[in-house]
Amino acid sequence: MGLLVSQIRVMYLQQARLDLEYKITLITQSKMGLSQSVSDLMAVGNDYSPESPTTKLLQQRVAKLKVLEQKLDAQLAQYNVRLKMIETEYESAVAMRDKNIQSSFSYGR
Repeated sequence: MGLLVSQIRVMYLQQARLDLEYKITLITQSKMGLSQSVSDLMAVGNDYSPESPTTKLLQQRVAKLKVLEQKLDAQLAQYNVRLKMIETEYESAVAMRDKNIQSSFSYGR
C-alpha cells in the first residue's frame, strides 16, 4: 500500500512541477511582450515634442506597462519559490518511493 501511495504522490508532484513551469513560461513570454510594447511606445514618443499631449499620454501608458511588469515579476518570484518547494518535496517523495520499493521487494534474510 505504501508503494502505491508513494507513486501517486510522485506523479502528483511531477504534474504540479510541470504546471508551475508552464506558468513561469507564460509569464516570461508576457514580460517579453511588455518590453517590446514599452520599446515601441518609447520609439513613437521620440517623434513628438516633449510637451505635447500625445507624448504625455504615451508616458502614462509606459508607466502603466512598467507597473504591470512589476506585478508579473512578483508573480514570477512567487512561482519560482513554489517550484523550489515542490522540487524539494519531489526529491523526498522519490526517496520514500524508492525505500518502499526496496522494502517491498526485499526478502527476509
